[in-house]
Amino acid sequence: MHPIRQPRLGAVLAAALCANAMLALPAAAASKGKPTVAEAERFIADAEARLEKLGLDAGRAEWVAENFITLDTETMTAQANEQYLGLAGEVALAAGRYKDLALPAASGRKLMLLRQNLVLSDDADRAAYARLAASMTGAYGKAKYCPPGAARDACLPLGELEKILATSRDPARLKEAWLGWHAQSPAYKQDYAKYVELSNKGARAMGYADTGALWRARYDMAPDAFAADMERLWQQVRPLYASLHTYTRFKLRQAYGAAAVPASGPIPAHLLGNMWAQSWDNLYPLLKPADDARGEDLTTLLEARKTTAVEMTRYAEGFYTSLGMRKLPETFWERSLLTKPRDRDVVCHASAWDLDGKDDVRVKMCINPTAEDFRVIHHELGHLYYDLAYSKQPALFKNGANDGFHEAIGDTVALSITPAYLKKVGLMEREPDPSQDIGPLLYTALQKVAFLPFAYMVDKWRWQVYGGQVKPADYDKAWWALKEQYQGVARPAPLGPDGFDAGAKFHVASDTPYARYFLAHVLQFQFHRALCREAGDTGPLNRCSIYGNKRAGAKFQQMLEMGTSKPWPEALKAVTGEDRLDATAMLEYFAPLKAWLDEQNRQLALTDAQVKQ
Repeated sequence: MHPIRQPRLGAVLAAALCANAMLALPAAAASKGKPTVAEAERFIADAEARLEKLGLDAGRAEWVAENFITLDTETMTAQANEQYLGLAGEVALAAGRYKDLALPAASGRKLMLLRQNLVLSDDADRAAYARLAASMTGAYGKAKYCPPGAARDACLPLGELEKILATSRDPARLKEAWLGWHAQSPAYKQDYAKYVELSNKGARAMGYADTGALWRARYDMAPDAFAADMERLWQQVRPLYASLHTYTRFKLRQAYGAAAVPASGPIPAHLLGNMWAQSWDNLYPLLKPADDARGEDLTTLLEARKTTAVEMTRYAEGFYTSLGMRKLPETFWERSLLTKPRDRDVVCHASAWDLDGKDDVRVKMCINPTAEDFRVIHHELGHLYYDLAYSKQPALFKNGANDGFHEAIGDTVALSITPAYLKKVGLMEREPDPSQDIGPLLYTALQKVAFLPFAYMVDKWRWQVYGGQVKPADYDKAWWALKEQYQGVARPAPLGPDGFDAGAKFHVASDTPYARYFLAHVLQFQFHRALCREAGDTGPLNRCSIYGNKRAGAKFQQMLEMGTSKPWPEALKAVTGEDRLDATAMLEYFAPLKAWLDEQNRQLALTDAQVKQ
């Protein structure tokens, strides 16, 4: 899954808080008496201009900090972010004065975006909230598992533990690594509980029932309606996931034995190749078809050609320009970081940056000539082409239609990285026969289909926590009830007395909303199907590539240019002709795999029954 990336300049409301002493309110906010439309327009224009400036300052500070990692650059970034978040909080509070006015549509939408924020007006609450947020994120980043009796320098950070989960086939070692990491998060469970209380206080100050309701309100629909829509989408994809889960359990049972993997019910979490069981692609060697023939290996081809980071990026740029989109600005090539410097440490996690709201777009990524990095750079440029497309929008509208859209754009393009595309750009000599599609489809499903229930249940758990249905004493109980219900995954050991397994996921410790990733996984297939239809492709959806099709590109560009100026259903309709999310496109894409999985499950069930006899 793609790591957290820089928020766009238009994302003024992304969990900002008033984390410092109050700055001077925009002049219009100081007005007294009955508010007027003219006053509201002045307030919005002033707030938008000030937020854009501080947002740009914070973005540039963060760019420097991630490229030159020092105490000073970290301090400068914290100060810039504090100013930005402080202004965002005070503007959210002041905007309440105009909420009942009948404003022009664009101004009304801007005011709504400004108000979708939590605000803590008490100095002590603000300080505590900021301290707890920094403390939990810091504790997560520094956490290590120290095996009993091991020397201090033998303690294992998360990255090393993840490697064990990904590569080891020793159940005992897998279990130790899994439990070792999950034993770290109880240290900040109490901090999380206090943080939840303060967060809810800030959300209620803005008129929301709780923080979960505030998060759900950011999707142009009532919070309860958004929750119902998420459940509807999950029910659409559940049969596909069930087939993949059943097949995976059969194969793991063969690999590890009946004592380790039950014949039915949940799969032990530590056996799924990932610390959170959120993606299962590391299991592909155990699950691959018996006649696996995946054709030419892209990593091998890229390495053989000694493909450079710039060349990898040029391939990705070429995909977007083939759709009729502009070339990247020359400054992109001058200012981006595409390879790891030899003289200093940098944050190598791939990310896309828009540093002036116009055309100073950049990528920060340590690119290697691998199939994965080839896909990731196509994904990252999707963020930048979105930024460039809506650059003429007002600052508050310079963002994705909703937070799932930005992640879905590049992933939509990545679905078009097919053998046909690779052959057209000269990276492959021949396309494999359709009979060889099952292996690649299975590998993709282990990444994308396996991820869906996890992406859903993370925020479903938090909605229950923020809503008060789940108290701190029951954090683990509720977490694992949802994991078993949606993922079909079980804890590899009994619950502890004061556990906090949810906190072992970064997005919980950092309080980053997760529904965006679920939405992005649904959206990318819906976009892909619509664009393939626009391109006139009538073949199997998994073989379609829109590379080189200007009609599909124009349809895509039309939606990108909208930014967040309209409710997201309108942006969705601009591409797909549909105004609600629909997971049937994902089902269509994986239809050949679903049929294969069901047949494999039938045969494996017969074999299992014969063994029991």
